[in-house]
Amino acid sequence: MSPSHNQHVTLVITHKIAPASEAQYEAWLNKIMPQASTFPGHLGVNVIRPSRSGDPYTILVRFDTLENLNAWHSSELRKQLVAEVSPLLLQEDSTEVRPGAEFWFTPPSATVRPPARWKQYLLTLLVIYPSTHIVPWFWGQFLPQLKGTEGGHLLNDASVVALVVFLWMPIITRVFHSWLTRSSAQ
Repeated sequence: MSPSHNQHVTLVITHKIAPASEAQYEAWLNKIMPQASTFPGHLGVNVIRPSRSGDPYTILVRFDTLENLNAWHSSELRKQLVAEVSPLLLQEDSTEVRPGAEFWFTPPSATVRPPARWKQYLLTLLVIYPSTHIVPWFWGQFLPQLKGTEGGHLLNDASVVALVVFLWMPIITRVFHSWLTRSSAQ
């Protein structure tokens, strides 16, 4: 896989935690997430916590370029922090690089099928539809002079994308995690 250099990328990390180690693991997450944010090109971190005991944690670390992601991934700091958490893990640190925004629906492990496309479509629509109505209304209340202008469109689009990426999709994928990972035969 070779994503283009100007497309954001996501490091998908999967950790299976040893029983009764969740509190220590959460403390480790609180330590590593601010560290990652100090690296150039860091765009954010989302943690998908297990919905059932024994399920893995999935951590999504986004960077603006593959080069910046690789700088974080191969850094001595990250290696040190992964060594620190290793005693809490049932398996080795598992990582995978994903281009673009497909990370929202990445299954927690290779043995789990990705959610059906129609489920991805419905959840994305659930987030996009209200956002594309609420945001223009909101900005129209505060900046009516921008309505219908290029600046207004840019402000609306930037606001919708920010809401979707940083607020709504992390919440929606966490709330609907069980439904997304349920097999179509169920």
